[in-house]
Amino acid sequence: MLYLSQILGAPVEDPQGERIGKIKDIEETRSISTLSESTSAATTPTHTAYPPLLVIEGYSEHTWYVPVENVDWHEDVLRLRVPTHQLSAQPLTSSVEDQLIVTISLAQDVLDKQVIDIRRKKAVRVNDVCLGDDWRILGIDSSTLGLVRRLAPNWLLGTRKGSINRSQRPPTNLILWENIELISSHHPELFEVPENDQHEQESHTDVTEYFPLDKLKRTQSGQLAELHPADIADIVHQLTPTQGARLLEGLDIETAADTLEEIDTERQSHILENINAGRAAEILDAMGPDEAADLLARLPEEDADKLLHLMQPEESEDVQELLTYEEDSAGGIMTTDFIIINATKSVAEALEAVRVSINKQDMRPIYVYCVTDDLQDESKLLGVISLWDLIVAPTTQRLQEMMETDLITVQPDTEPRVVAEIMAKYNLLAVPVVNVEGILEGIVTVDDALDILLPNERRRKPTRMY
Repeated sequence: MLYLSQILGAPVEDPQGERIGKIKDIEETRSISTLSESTSAATTPTHTAYPPLLVIEGYSEHTWYVPVENVDWHEDVLRLRVPTHQLSAQPLTSSVEDQLIVTISLAQDVLDKQVIDIRRKKAVRVNDVCLGDDWRILGIDSSTLGLVRRLAPNWLLGTRKGSINRSQRPPTNLILWENIELISSHHPELFEVPENDQHEQESHTDVTEYFPLDKLKRTQSGQLAELHPADIADIVHQLTPTQGARLLEGLDIETAADTLEEIDTERQSHILENINAGRAAEILDAMGPDEAADLLARLPEEDADKLLHLMQPEESEDVQELLTYEEDSAGGIMTTDFIIINATKSVAEALEAVRVSINKQDMRPIYVYCVTDDLQDESKLLGVISLWDLIVAPTTQRLQEMMETDLITVQPDTEPRVVAEIMAKYNLLAVPVVNVEGILEGIVTVDDALDILLPNERRRKPTRMY
């Protein structure tokens, strides 16, 4: 086994045995196929791994990038198999045709950095990196012993100065490389919108056109996105806001949005401020409008306005409408994500509306709300039907024949605790919010009602700034 801490600074000889420099770094390089516009969000790009590169700092101020197959061990010293004039002074190019070249510097991107241990779902600090004799990265050592190995003098470790201790056994607490996610393993520049780009000034800009690699999975195993958003949020809480922002930028939009909703509100705003504005707007688009409104309410008004301007118009309008309500009210905790349908329509039509809401808007309805005209911006609430009742009802039955008309509702200015008490009393999973004219303005869901009942220190709801 080889340890990165002992390899860094190790001498390198030319084929004749003359020392030419020392090892400065080891780079893992891979190419990742770029995605076409038609590629599904669920598709994982193709990764092609290259042999590791040794970065050699020459005594004559040269820097060479040497594939590991071009070096041999000569006792405890590395010796080149090729003359120095054949060495490359340049790393792999940043792109090859339709592929992105991603390079991980073990010394700069891994050693002494925090990484994600996928198995234990936690952030750990890398005290050393363990490699095989074939230079393949085996894993990372986050133990105190790994730190001692780096800091202790050579005589204490039983090695002589300038030699490399090639252990026969890996450390017992080795975290396998395939179970590691790097926080900074993506390229933030891929998500930047040019500052002087005319599109940024247009309210109807589809910011996704700036992210041709938006669906790019992380350069490691991609397992982070497979964790539950609540688990990813727990990891984010162990990181700085900047690190948390980098982590979220490496996720697909839907996972990033779900994760951000699980993060404490105070930290949410700090993380959002560290994410590129265009990317942040996409994440807000994918969040529930009530969650997005709560988050934007914590930002300075200028920053919130900029993000609202970059969001999709329909999503932005819903969020802006919610921001007009007082925080300590039913209007302040309600969402505009709900399904309305004409009371004269059939069960089959209602079920189709539910399917569309799930497939296109990622909405998970509990109830369907029956109104006089679902094409109007404002429509009077006539009744409500649970999803379970729709599933078992005859498909040809009219909604007005089965809807519940003895409605339990609240008004926009109802106190949140009263809303929670009403929902608990009547065993509701959501309660409609209607104005004095009976117009449906939103719904309060059970998760937001429960949030009201939690102690103040456990709540995620913000104090609005405007």
